Amino acid sequence: MLEASMPNPMGMGKIFSDPMLITKLKANPKTASLMQDPELVAKVQKLQANPSSMSQDLFTDPRLMTVVATLLGIDLSSIPGGGPAASAAAAATGASTASASATSGSTSASASAPSDVPMTDAEPVKAESKKSAPEPETKSEPEEKDTAAEGKKAADEFKQQGNALYKQHKFDEAIEFYNKAWESHKDVTYLNNRAAAEFEKGDYETAIKTCLTAVEEGRDMRADYKLIAKSFSRIGNSYLKLDKLKEAIEYFEKSLTEHRTPDILNKLRATEREIKKRENEAYFDEDKAEEARLQGKEYFTKGDWPNAVKAYTEMVKRNPNDARGYSNRAAALAKLMSFPDAIRDCDEAIKRDPNFLRAFIRKANAQIAVKDFKGCLDTLTKAKDVDAKTNGGKSAYEIEQLTSKALSQRFAPLDGETQEQTLQRVGQDPEIQEILSDPVMNSILQQAQNNPAALQEHMKNPQVYQKIITLMAAGIIRTH
Repeated sequence: MLEASMPNPMGMGKIFSDPMLITKLKANPKTASLMQDPELVAKVQKLQANPSSMSQDLFTDPRLMTVVATLLGIDLSSIPGGGPAASAAAAATGASTASASATSGSTSASASAPSDVPMTDAEPVKAESKKSAPEPETKSEPEEKDTAAEGKKAADEFKQQGNALYKQHKFDEAIEFYNKAWESHKDVTYLNNRAAAEFEKGDYETAIKTCLTAVEEGRDMRADYKLIAKSFSRIGNSYLKLDKLKEAIEYFEKSLTEHRTPDILNKLRATEREIKKRENEAYFDEDKAEEARLQGKEYFTKGDWPNAVKAYTEMVKRNPNDARGYSNRAAALAKLMSFPDAIRDCDEAIKRDPNFLRAFIRKANAQIAVKDFKGCLDTLTKAKDVDAKTNGGKSAYEIEQLTSKALSQRFAPLDGETQEQTLQRVGQDPEIQEILSDPVMNSILQQAQNNPAALQEHMKNPQVYQKIITLMAAGIIRTH
């Protein structure tokens, strides 16, 4: 009976306990082909884990009988009938014998078993296992690869022809070849090339559509981000040609998100500047600028510095060419103790009107406030020249007063500092050392010791004058 022929699970457990069992079965010529099937390997592993499950699989899978028989050293081809029942009976008998031998410690059964038995059942099982995996699937992959490679080769040839025509400015013909390339093989490069040709022939709307298609297709096929960036940049360039600056900025930014390049970054910045320029030009209105100036003056007179700044800012926006707007705003900013901003506004005023004396004086005051004494003295020297040239020297006294203020604060004694300590500190000032090391100044100073009146003559030179009053303020030259 089947039940009587079932192998003893305990005995089979010893057979399947070998950790190298799967490896040995794959190496055995009788079972090597069978063990290529993952399903059979899983069943053997199941028996390794639970030998008692053999009754469930042994009689339903002839390959498993072959594996068991091989492990027991049984030649299934010698059994009359050779059917599954006979094979199972033989395997069960062998299993029982192996179990008994293992229990008694006898090795005679294994010694008498053939060492290399031809497995006649292996051939039909092998043929059956082949049927479970259709042959066309194994052959289709190389064929698909060959087809794709041929398509890519043909597409690249079309692209090269398109490139040659593009260089000859034959853009319509080039577009035809780029289309053929895209039809032969899907590569975003061909669409980008087609868009370039469309752009060069002035068909900007079509170029935009082509690039949008390139982005969409590129996303689906996981194209290189640099190719996507190129598509976006060409959309931006097309919008520039269409004078749609905001749209151009949008796509330049998208391009930079994919791949950051200096060229596209420069185009983005230039487009942003152009938009700002156009906005300013559209806002330009001299009449409204004058209204803002009068309003700012009213606020300034009342001591409402924040609103004065707002009004003068409106004046600057309405007429950025009027230096008064910057200078007046600088005065209001100085009242708010915003001296660096005041200095910048004075520079803007001077840039627009190099002879704007009031801007020089306001800048010098702000520089004293931030203790930029060297810069202040340079500003006052320029102010003195402008005053002499355009104002007949009417502001000379004010300039002299500011000069003295800057110098006295620059070389003033520090708290708790003696006169000797002050002189020693001042003598280490880089500008003082530079003046004293000047051969011309040394000659003038020696002359002045013998003839003080000569010093007044030398001070008619603006550069010498500046250096002498600096030495006087530092205490290097003393007058009686």
